[in-house]
Amino acid sequence: MGLFRTRAEGHAPLDGVDALLADLDGVVYAGPTAIPHAVESLNLAKRDRAVGYITNNASRSDASVARHLEELGLEVAPTDVVTSPQAAMRLLAGVVPDGALVLVVGGEGITTELERHGYRVTRSADDAPQAVVQGFTPEIGWAQLAEAAFALNAGGFADEHGIPWIATNMDWTIPVARGVAPGNGTLVSAVHTAVGRFPLVAGKPETPIFDEARDRFAAESPLIVGDRLDTDILGANRAGMRSAVVLTGIDRAKQLLAADAASRPTYILGDLRGLHLPYPEVEQSRGGVRVGDARVKLDGNRVVVVDEGRDELDLLRAGCAVVWGSGASIHALDVPERLYR
Repeated sequence: MGLFRTRAEGHAPLDGVDALLADLDGVVYAGPTAIPHAVESLNLAKRDRAVGYITNNASRSDASVARHLEELGLEVAPTDVVTSPQAAMRLLAGVVPDGALVLVVGGEGITTELERHGYRVTRSADDAPQAVVQGFTPEIGWAQLAEAAFALNAGGFADEHGIPWIATNMDWTIPVARGVAPGNGTLVSAVHTAVGRFPLVAGKPETPIFDEARDRFAAESPLIVGDRLDTDILGANRAGMRSAVVLTGIDRAKQLLAADAASRPTYILGDLRGLHLPYPEVEQSRGGVRVGDARVKLDGNRVVVVDEGRDELDLLRAGCAVVWGSGASIHALDVPERLYR
């Protein structure tokens, strides 16, 4: 993707961007604390363009997220936060009438948006809901999943023409203080097993959440910044938006080198300071790829580091350019461990 575009020296990733849309966990904060350089970099970006926050987390309302970000030192209002429940409302409006009764499997993030849009909320399939909206909250258990299954099965097992079912997102895991735990995708999968069909999905990497963000900020040239290739970057590519992956969260060098064509970012950044810095040109020749003073080449199926250079990030950028440009799967190439580090 965009890593192969050569640009004049001095252009930063934010040049020409009218809306910066940042993921939260792994980009802005890790647990309760801000990631180094994130707050000052985002506040600086806000001087010249809109800055929004785009999250698959369905457990909190936009106001709740904004309060947390304000506590970290960010200049933010609730309208700057784009959530997967908000994207779910875009889908819901197309499949049920105004004021419809909706069964909720989830928490405040969903109920707040449903009430804001004039829908009625129930937790029981016995109330004959007209749709089901499902999102993560830590309190979800068997009883809530069963209510969703009862509502969706009302027309018969595996009835694909039953009431609409919308999932806020399909993240299989969620990072918590004690480690990695099952996410909304895992819980949706349990309901899927019981009802024999799949939901519509609103959150990343599907496009409704990106469409919501684009419309919210009237953005013609947005930039998505995230830490996960399978949600943030894949979703940005599907939505036709430029993207930057930042190496402060989930995905690191190994995942970047192995990224398929659909999940490759426009920019690779060490942290959010890189949004404001000149992005190095990628120079390609028969001798390989040079980024800064790092040089990597392909020799048969071997990826060879010719010159490590002085900047490990430039070495990774050069390595990605070689691997991605080879047309081969990462598993078919001999990649030196130095690039993975």
